[in-house]
Amino acid sequence: MSALRIGLVSPYDLSVPGGVQAQVLGLAGYLRTWGDDPVVIGPGLPDGVPGVDLGESISIPGNGSVVPIAGDPRSRRRIRAASADLDLLHVHEPLMPLASLLATHAGPPVIATFHAAPGRAGRLGYRLTRPFLGRLLGNTSIVTAVSHAAAEVLPAGRLEVRIIPNGLDVASMRVETRREPGKVAFLGRDERRKGLDVLLTAWEKIETVQPEARLVVMGAQRDGTGPTWMGRVDEGTKATQLSSSSVYVAPQTGGESFGIVLLEAMAAGAAVVASDLQPFRELAGDAARFFPVGDSGALVRAVVDLLGDHAERDRLAEAGRRVAEEHDWSVIGGVYRELYNEVVT
Repeated sequence: MSALRIGLVSPYDLSVPGGVQAQVLGLAGYLRTWGDDPVVIGPGLPDGVPGVDLGESISIPGNGSVVPIAGDPRSRRRIRAASADLDLLHVHEPLMPLASLLATHAGPPVIATFHAAPGRAGRLGYRLTRPFLGRLLGNTSIVTAVSHAAAEVLPAGRLEVRIIPNGLDVASMRVETRREPGKVAFLGRDERRKGLDVLLTAWEKIETVQPEARLVVMGAQRDGTGPTWMGRVDEGTKATQLSSSSVYVAPQTGGESFGIVLLEAMAAGAAVVASDLQPFRELAGDAARFFPVGDSGALVRAVVDLLGDHAERDRLAEAGRRVAEEHDWSVIGGVYRELYNEVVT
């Protein structure tokens, strides 16, 4: 494959942690190792990342969260200028204003990747835009989605959607450290759909059965005793905490389309306990222990069982490592490079 100059477009602020942002930056890193020339385009471009900064972001509500999107009216001009010498644009969340919608019409051919599994309001928006979808997607040649949950909101029969899951730098999640037998980890924003309250309710009972158990919460910060609250953590701290945990809990209640946090935990060697959401099952299969969504009692039983069963923890951890390897950037990035060459040849 010849080297390509590829624009990777994020509608979300790249300085804010998020699944789409991580995929854009991770894919850019992989492409550089193969000699391609990726240009990252989006608001909040981190220092040292080659690309075009679309300026400050504005926050809007979306899918049970608050999303930071490009809000600078000069974005159109900046995207068009950046696109002038690109072979193609890989636009993430192509229907998201401002950056992604503008990029699909900037000139070069486009690969459009859908990430989200929208809630009720988002699904209504998709239905309303169906008659205009072709026009909104502009120069899109290939449409991909990170999971079947992300693809199912798109009109069946009108678009060919290729499922390409999220990627991960698996090696970066593996830290040589002692794994603590009673350590349980959570990673996520303090939003209702992330299920932290479900976990905290369960934890009160888990502690009574397993007094030696310890819960570490990353990504959220509350006052009070109980768990170790770490707030927002950097990538190195995240990898170290996951690599020293025996069990990782993903108690999300909905709004998920993939489960990158599960993948990170599996890559780090933790046994995963997760809500029985379709995207989580699609990703993890038999490499996780599932419990009914929102059922804190079932979560108690699952965590207590695993903390007391070293052999089962090892089985889940090994199965998880195999799943993670299948999603390493050396695999997923290679699939995208084939698509890029398909578009430009």
